[in-house]
Amino acid sequence: MKLNLLSCDAPRPDKRAISKCISEIATNIDGSLATEFTDILLEGDAVEIEIDGKTTSSAFRSLRKLDIDYEVLD
Repeated sequence: MKLNLLSCDAPRPDKRAISKCISEIATNIDGSLATEFTDILLEGDAVEIEIDGKTTSSAFRSLRKLDIDYEVLD
């Protein structure tokens, strides 16, 4: 399943927590790429990731906890 991470609405976003979350939920993304995606997301641009279908509910919960807005692409 593909997700488009749109923005982070947290007043003080935790870069390390967001990067860790992206690397844990996304398939084929390592820590350095997750850090790069985090920087892109916090600058205001959308990021597209792919997650495993088995972990969608926990991925959605993790993103909501970090105040990350997302949309499901497919």
